[in-house]
Amino acid sequence: MTEAPKNDPAIPADLSFEDALQRLEAIVSKLESGQAPLEESIALYEEGARLKAHCENRLKAAQLRVEKIVVGPDGQARGVEPAEFS
Repeated sequence: MTEAPKNDPAIPADLSFEDALQRLEAIVSKLESGQAPLEESIALYEEGARLKAHCENRLKAAQLRVEKIVVGPDGQARGVEPAEFS
């Protein structure tokens, strides 16, 4: 079993999507600039991969919470059901 390096803490579960995305954008910008030394670049890439997964999980959770209103033939709302996204 592989453990996370001690100097590289896991992404907090309560980190908001917006905050994670902002951090991910900062990482991408730094990596694209080419200014980080190799070891720092590797650590940033690893953190970026974890942030990407965190963002994907947050989006999936939000998707599951979204519902669509079902309208009957008479034009009246019949209730709600899970929204379908392609």
